[in-house]
Parts: sequence; structure tokens; C-alpha cells
Amino acid sequence: MSTTGASADPLAALGSLPGVTESVESVRKAVDRVYGHRVMRRRSNEITSEAALRGARGSAALSGADWALEEVRRRTDFSGDDDARVVGAALRLTAEAGQLLSIWRQSPLRVLARLHLVAAAGNGDEVGRPRQTREPVDEPLIELPLPDADEVHGRLEGLSELVITGSSAPALVTAAVVHGELLALRPFTSRNGLVARTAERIVLVGSGLDPKSVCAAEVGHAELGRAAYLAALDGYVSGTPEGMSAWIAHCGRAVELGARESTAVCEALQRGAA
Repeated sequence: MSTTGASADPLAALGSLPGVTESVESVRKAVDRVYGHRVMRRRSNEITSEAALRGARGSAALSGADWALEEVRRRTDFSGDDDARVVGAALRLTAEAGQLLSIWRQSPLRVLARLHLVAAAGNGDEVGRPRQTREPVDEPLIELPLPDADEVHGRLEGLSELVITGSSAPALVTAAVVHGELLALRPFTSRNGLVARTAERIVLVGSGLDPKSVCAAEVGHAELGRAAYLAALDGYVSGTPEGMSAWIAHCGRAVELGARESTAVCEALQRGAA
């Protein structure tokens, strides 16, 4: 999302696009529903932990490692094949996200660098920093044209400025733009999808929309499917009002499904079945 020549609050303008207000309201109702559940008042830590696990599973699935939830729950070693490393990276990012909330609004680029360091789990020179000219990107599931390094750096600075300055836009809009921009840019040499979805989660939690992190959008993105995810991302990359609105609505639906998942967990706990 280019901010050149934009208004003082370009995110707020996105909030007024057709359909976005309805998405925001629908998300708020879904979030209120799970937070109003009686189990949340007594056992919210359990719901948060379960949402984290399910969110990590969903994010890994979108990056090509579609494991059953019970396999993720049971496994202790994630150092084996490529799929195992993807799942391990998703779990590490979910755990790390909560430690970075206080830093995000002051230094989002520092947070993104840390997320990549955690996800990549390597010590190469390319880890934990935006890619440089001619460095390859390992993100095979996203086939969009790859912006060059200069464009990446410029747009990352613009995104950082938007976050630091703040916006009157609903949290859903900000989260969707952060998520979409990172997928479009693929600023790191690897694990961009995992980082982008974790950044979305940080925005939703840090904004106060989902302070206990129980509405895992990653669950919803996975449930909606990779084809729908990539189609919605095409809309974001197009930059058209219709495309942007469709991407925000897609992210909103993902949050709703994440909230529904945690509501089901609450119901199971209430019945004594979980």
C-alpha cells in the first residue's frame, strides 16, 4: 500500500470503503460473543492457550504444512523435515508475539525483524533483516510479482510510519493492511507468510479488539482455504477500492471464524468435554 500523496490518515479512508463498515461490525459482534461467554470469565488463560495452538496450526497450514491439530499438540520435535520446521516456526512465533506487543507501536520494524529471526531460527546474514538486492525469496506458495529491495525498504518505512503515527481506522483495517502489505512485499528471504499473519495477530491484540488473543485469525484464514486467501490477496495488491475492500472483508471473516472456534472451545469446556 503506497502512502505517497495520501491523506494524513489513509487507513481511515479504507474504513469507509463499501462493505468495510459491515465487516467491522460483524467482527465486533463475534468478538463480543466469545468474550461474553461465562467460561471466558473463569478460564480465559486456557482459551488463550488453545487459540494460540490452533492459530499456529492454521498459519502453518497456509504455508504448506497442513497437520492435524492433535499432531501439532502431541509433537515435541520440530527439527525434522520441511513441514515440521514450518510448524515449529509457527509455534515459536505465536509464543513470541505476546512479548512484542509493547514494542510494536514504537518500533514495528524492530518487531518484524525479531519475528523473522524467531521464524527462521538461523544465524545467516540474511536472517532478521529485510532482504537486499538480488537476494532470493523462498515463499513458493505466493506467486505474485516480487518488489525489488528498494521498493521493499521504502514501503516498509511507510508502513512503519502509519503504525507509529496511529490511525482512527478500526483495528480490523489496520491489521488487514499490515498483513496484506507484508505478503505483497515479502520483505524477508523466507517465512514471510508466517510473519505477516503473526503481525496481524499483534495488531488485533494490541489494539484492544482481542486483548486476550482468543480470536485467532489464522484459524479462519486456514478454514477459508488457501485459494480464497490468495484470491483476496490479489485484491489487496490491485490497490483498487473493490480489491482492498474484499481483502479487509476476508480478514474480517477470518477473525470471526477464529472467534467462533474459541466459542466452541468454551462450550466444550463448559460441558466438561475438553
